[in-house]
Amino acid sequence: MLESLDQTFPDTQFYSPDDPVDQEVLYGLGCSQRAGEFATRLGSHALVVTDSGIMAAGHPQKILKSLQSAGIQTHLFDGVMENPTDTSVQGCAAKFKSDKIDFIVGVGGGSSLDTAKGVNFILTNGGSMNDYWGVGKATIPLLPMIAIPTTGGTGSECQSYALISNDSNHRKMACGDPSALPKITLLDPELTCSQPFSVCAATGMDALAHALESAVCTRRNASSHRHAKQSFCLLAQNLERVWMDPDNLEARGKVLLGAAHAGAAIEKSMLGAAHALANPLTARKGTIHGQAVSLVLPGVLDFNKEGADILSIYAELARDAGLAPSGCGNEESFHLLLNKIINLRQQARLPERLSQVHCKLEDLTSLALEASEQWTASFNPLPVQKDDLLAIYQSVDSYSVQKTR
Repeated sequence: MLESLDQTFPDTQFYSPDDPVDQEVLYGLGCSQRAGEFATRLGSHALVVTDSGIMAAGHPQKILKSLQSAGIQTHLFDGVMENPTDTSVQGCAAKFKSDKIDFIVGVGGGSSLDTAKGVNFILTNGGSMNDYWGVGKATIPLLPMIAIPTTGGTGSECQSYALISNDSNHRKMACGDPSALPKITLLDPELTCSQPFSVCAATGMDALAHALESAVCTRRNASSHRHAKQSFCLLAQNLERVWMDPDNLEARGKVLLGAAHAGAAIEKSMLGAAHALANPLTARKGTIHGQAVSLVLPGVLDFNKEGADILSIYAELARDAGLAPSGCGNEESFHLLLNKIINLRQQARLPERLSQVHCKLEDLTSLALEASEQWTASFNPLPVQKDDLLAIYQSVDSYSVQKTR
């Protein structure tokens, strides 16, 4: 259930009554500064995990003060790295192994929240992150966690997976366990105001991809569809508002909530080919994740729409979000959705061509092979083989302007 802690956004159900989840999602301007109030339910020794950029913005300091005012002993790790690795996670865990930590607070974007979850695995179960690659490999329940996102994008605050990179080959390891789902998520729109435009744009497009992929993947279900639909509507209607008016807290709140709904949709279903194609670009070319996903997303949408049931889902999303009128046919509704994604990417000033991410045509065959080996590829609604993924890579540049039929 979503509890709205102010009047900026109306109360809404986050989780449906027939889909109980052991997580509270709370929304409100300044709610992060009430972390201590909520944390007293979880323990008395908190490890706060964040990065230097978020520290520079001043957010963790306020959260630490709130925790300390509630009588909680705090320990701070502010060394989170982008795309956290097994080694970086183990290094953090080693520093606090003897500090009687009984709950964790993750503050920041996806890297901070993933690191917080990863450290949780190591503190409770030992070993390395490679030991937990997959689902349910922890033998001891993880510590409770509070997730406080500062970006409207990754949705990690509503997921039970930590995405940690393998040190040797840079492949992302999805390490999941039911107890890794944060017990409490605090959605505070004020924290997103410190994001640079580039971060806001990339994470916003990543969240859109989450909504679109979870809506159609092979594991889709009624619950994931509800979250994906709410996510897509909130994001499609508000991302431009945030980019054009960064001080618009109402729009920021809706984007933050949309990203959380997308995270919940992934948690209840999965992703697809866009993330499979994006991950090798990040690992091999150093492309920022949100940029990589938005680069390949139009081609994946076009590929998937060849399935009549998938076309129908895309069209429904377009109509529900107001991108297409209610009586618009599926084909036309889909193309309005596709053009909206392309236009948003252009407004976000994200890469539109392979050359902009230092990718050459001769790189594509090996990238496609790596993409075919990604876990998320197996959940794409239409089966994808290496040749299909290669063709999508090859089509990227054709979506650099509005695509028409």
